[in-house]
Amino acid sequence: MRILIADDHELLRDTLVLYLQGEAGFEVATAGTFREAMTLMTTEKAFDLVLLDLNMPGMQGVQGVKQAMALVEGQKVALISGQATQAVVKEALAAGAAGFVPKSMPAKSLINAVRLMANGEQFAPIDFMTSTNETAVHPLAEQLTQREMQVLKGLTEGKSNKEIGRDLAIQEPTVKLHMKTLYRKIGASNRTQAAMIARESGLY
Repeated sequence: MRILIADDHELLRDTLVLYLQGEAGFEVATAGTFREAMTLMTTEKAFDLVLLDLNMPGMQGVQGVKQAMALVEGQKVALISGQATQAVVKEALAAGAAGFVPKSMPAKSLINAVRLMANGEQFAPIDFMTSTNETAVHPLAEQLTQREMQVLKGLTEGKSNKEIGRDLAIQEPTVKLHMKTLYRKIGASNRTQAAMIARESGLY
């Protein structure tokens, strides 16, 4: 069973690989960006399941799921995230995603979920989908668009405008526009202050 894990957090990626490769019958490939994942999907032997991190560079949320499914006809694509809301997950499932895996899921449950999705079943944790009391949205996150959140994350990682633009597949002037807007929203006067505000608030 061939699985592709695409996530920009190396530690999490390696942990998931260890979980899956510890079970018989799994062959796992990894990617750190959406672009890398798309390349592997078109150049490597077909995967039984592709797990895409909701907020990794280039992903653009549920749109990335749709794009990945359209890239290879019949490809099973699922979301993996520690921040997805019920609304996002429901949109992905309605679009035909194979399922949703929370990053907090125990190893054994994760392995079972991957098997189910790879075999053609749609999966999402019942407790997550039926919860009426979702975790409160971070105060800063409520003020920013998804793209502004991605740019801010790049700032906290010390990336240049050019690097952020490359990760998100947007032009450098567009990055600057998003930065200007997010500075105003969170009360920052420069990139260093914006990164500090994000870190000190626990957003990243």
